[in-house]
Amino acid sequence: MGLGKTVRLNRIFSHSSGRMCSIAVDHFLGYQTGLPEGLRDLPATIAKIVAGSPDAVTMNKGVALGCWEAYAGKLPLIMQSIVIRPDDSASQQIATPEDAVLLGADAIATVVFAYGDTEAAQLKRTADTVREAHKLEMPVILHIYPRIFHDDGTVTLGHHPEGIEWAVRCGIETGVDIIKTPYTGDVESFRQIIDACPVPVVAAGGPQTPTLDDALEALAGVVAAGGRGATIGRNIWGVEDITGAVEAVKSVIHGTAG
Repeated sequence: MGLGKTVRLNRIFSHSSGRMCSIAVDHFLGYQTGLPEGLRDLPATIAKIVAGSPDAVTMNKGVALGCWEAYAGKLPLIMQSIVIRPDDSASQQIATPEDAVLLGADAIATVVFAYGDTEAAQLKRTADTVREAHKLEMPVILHIYPRIFHDDGTVTLGHHPEGIEWAVRCGIETGVDIIKTPYTGDVESFRQIIDACPVPVVAAGGPQTPTLDDALEALAGVVAAGGRGATIGRNIWGVEDITGAVEAVKSVIHGTAG
């Protein structure tokens, strides 16, 4: 690992706990179900997120160009590079590692939905991104989720340990620097997956939970399993007190909760 990549990774994992609390606002293009209320006013939402002092914020290139200047250099920026949906109705790269460098990002994120006919093509795209990013000392974070294909033609995301294990192993093979994947819901099974992975594993925040306490309980399980943190979206911008939610998830991830 070169010095540039080390500097960027150290900024993302700067907390003394060694873990990362990243907040994501990169969801809209992947939903295809309307505009979530919490993402309607991005400048206001991002201001509330930043007020909670997360370790990083993940967003698309255009959002960074339009909304991030006031916070540039004050918090690590992770730039999402993919527009993708589980049913393969979208699967395109909209930003490059060079874009991430030019915007001053500390990492570039990419996405893979494991299983299915497009799995190999998505993994190849990830490997290509890693190859390009390596030349620029830009860390690559892979968001990878196992899919479940149902008889009625619908596609959902899985959380079962076997699927998560497969997804993480696929991520390892592409050479990424950090793997983000769903929590299995069970400390022991997630610990086994993490222990077998040579790069940091962080958890996906997942669907919005009935209460913030439910999300915090899952994050506590991630930490207990040895996860290096989490990236949370809907359980942050989907609640009324966004800043308070950031502070709450930070306290659990970093082990400072009372």
